[in-house]
Amino acid sequence: MSDAALSEFVQAAAGEFGIPGVTVGVWTDGRESFASHGVTSIDHPLPVDEHTLFQIGSATKTFTATALMRLVADGRVALDAPVRRYVPELALADGKAAEAITVMQLLNHTSGLGWNVIVDTGDGDDALAGFVGRLAELEQVGRPGDRASYSQAAYNLLGRVVENVTGLTYERAVASLLFEPLGLSNSFFGTADVMTRRFAVGHNPDGNGTLAVAKEWRLTRGNNPGGGLASSASDVLAWARFHLGDGRTHDGEQLLPAGLLHRMREQTVELRGSNLGDGFGICWFLREVDGVRTIEHGGSANGQFAELVIVPERNFAVVALSNAGPDGIPFNRAAVRWALEHYLGVVDEDPEPLPYDGARAREVVGDYANDAMTLTVATDGAELTLAVTIKPEIRAAADFEMPADYEPAALGLLPGDGDEFIVTGGGLQGQRGYFSRDADGSVAGIDLGGRVFNRATAASA
Repeated sequence: MSDAALSEFVQAAAGEFGIPGVTVGVWTDGRESFASHGVTSIDHPLPVDEHTLFQIGSATKTFTATALMRLVADGRVALDAPVRRYVPELALADGKAAEAITVMQLLNHTSGLGWNVIVDTGDGDDALAGFVGRLAELEQVGRPGDRASYSQAAYNLLGRVVENVTGLTYERAVASLLFEPLGLSNSFFGTADVMTRRFAVGHNPDGNGTLAVAKEWRLTRGNNPGGGLASSASDVLAWARFHLGDGRTHDGEQLLPAGLLHRMREQTVELRGSNLGDGFGICWFLREVDGVRTIEHGGSANGQFAELVIVPERNFAVVALSNAGPDGIPFNRAAVRWALEHYLGVVDEDPEPLPYDGARAREVVGDYANDAMTLTVATDGAELTLAVTIKPEIRAAADFEMPADYEPAALGLLPGDGDEFIVTGGGLQGQRGYFSRDADGSVAGIDLGGRVFNRATAASA
């Protein structure tokens, strides 16, 4: 596959999805290739290239998890130990859960913690301590170990584990444990570090549907372990190469034992009906695509999106970065799929939904909510739609700009028991999930993006 073909695809797809700036990197056959298109900002445009910094959102979690595994390798942290061994100050609304949650349950999202606490605890070195001090406000969506539910708060808490064990700030610890030995010289958490380099800003539609610069560039510091890293396609691809290897640096230093590194991609818990994967390893989403196994993680910030897919058995990786919502997600998915097909011959296709069924539609319409967001499933009598909104009270309480909502988009039920679904339009196109049921068979919730949303209201069709 020629670099010219990759560049042609990236340019065409960026235009199709209306993304101001994108970059895609591919590692295959022992070499890396990059293709970029567009600008960092529509207000103050500079060309995007593979060294341009993007917010990579939740892909940051792979760094947090790997830093934690370095501490495991050194005997400073035990995966099966209760989190309170390392964070004795931890207090949750459920006291029994606070005592029981283990480090592994944070790593594979089985802690039962809700999604996140929306709070700004400042930019000081005590930001993570302040965040952990607010965890008693977070809902518990299940008992520790019962099931997977993706949690930003869990990874922020892991960041506090890193701080307490190393005696360093989370950011300094990750730099020491990972960035410096791996030569990742273009990855930063702090705005002061980023502002002297070329970086992308996010974009979201304004009230007229026209893209505008997202004014809140970064998350709060207390969210850094779960999603605060700014990095470049070149650094993220180098990161992927480390995870394809045996735990050694370019200089031959054994940064992490190969067994522990590879353990991160072994399934620890199963996922159902998710486009994100068939299960969790240690942080990584695990998925089988057209007969090959992948490890993956995506991320989103305010108008910026990242997608990283690694195929260990083929020594292959692809990263896609984009700077506009909501269509950055489908752009990244299209870029990853194109690369898998054209470099590896691996075809990743969405399942075909069932025809609209009015009786099934009446079962599922209504509102579903977690601690921060509401999903609204509706019908016009011909199709189901799904809208995703941040709760008004959360927006009102936040003292920083939050990402735009996702407008209603078509949703189709999938073959099988009819409880699994796929979004077939809009910025969440291709996202999969399922409707969960209670003991008497009534629809009680939605799983989407690995997160649990409990039913709030039922609506008449």
